[in-house]
Amino acid sequence: MNRTIGFVGLGLMGSGMAHNLIKAGFRVIGFDLDSNKVAAFTAAGGQKTENPETMPAQVDVIILSLPNSHVVNEVVYKTLRLNESNRGNLILIDTTTADPEMSKALASQLLNSSIAMLDATISGTSKMCAEKDITFMVGGEKSIFQQCDAVFAAMAVQTFYLGLNGSGALMKLIVNLVLGMNRMVLAEGLSLGKRAGVDAEQMLNVLKNSAAYSKAVDMKGLKMTTQDFIPAEGKLAFHLKDVRLILDLSRQLNFPLPLSCLHAQALTSLVAKGRGEWDNAAIISFYDDLVQS
Repeated sequence: MNRTIGFVGLGLMGSGMAHNLIKAGFRVIGFDLDSNKVAAFTAAGGQKTENPETMPAQVDVIILSLPNSHVVNEVVYKTLRLNESNRGNLILIDTTTADPEMSKALASQLLNSSIAMLDATISGTSKMCAEKDITFMVGGEKSIFQQCDAVFAAMAVQTFYLGLNGSGALMKLIVNLVLGMNRMVLAEGLSLGKRAGVDAEQMLNVLKNSAAYSKAVDMKGLKMTTQDFIPAEGKLAFHLKDVRLILDLSRQLNFPLPLSCLHAQALTSLVAKGRGEWDNAAIISFYDDLVQS
């Protein structure tokens, strides 16, 4: 495989992945609408492009790290113009937390232009991205996945192949459902303890060494107790978007998710209060609001 990769979306997650590809020896051509993000990327050794529609002709793999499936489609068709590309055997890797059905549909459409697509969703924070400590969950043709082994190895500590297109996007929603619930339950427990006068440091120490332990305790516990919400490793607004995708899936499958419905209500309340850019540990502020109301 060519050592040149195109990367679109150099935000919280994308910047860390792009930097790790550069460190691994790949030539990376990047694009983002934010000039500050592009400047940080080029300072790390990346090459910028002013004309993203030329990217497909220069690379064998394009990686996307974007807010949602609608933006992905916009970038694919209007920014990169992949449907107009004569570049055969191009591989598109979409790391976006996506709607599984939209992801499958896009993969099917791109095949008409001889472009193979993998939905390669991520488990991990922006900090974990930068530290190459993320896990990929990948859907798509296995032979295409195998061609990208070195690419995934440059960005992640672990990669799971889950099946055909849409499988990675689906697994990401399941992971985020459980992860989001872990954070909210942790916030509820810490808030109850605070109300009862239990020392925050003591609570975290016990939780880390009890049957109630989860990675959320390590990753978000101290942030919750010290209200360390800015800058965000993962934003509340982004997680609300994910929970809405989860609820869309539940409606499609006619499968009720009562806890996720409550979670969505809490997140909606916080985003409406202007906290969407805060770290997702700020779910604990929902309980502070309840006490004050």
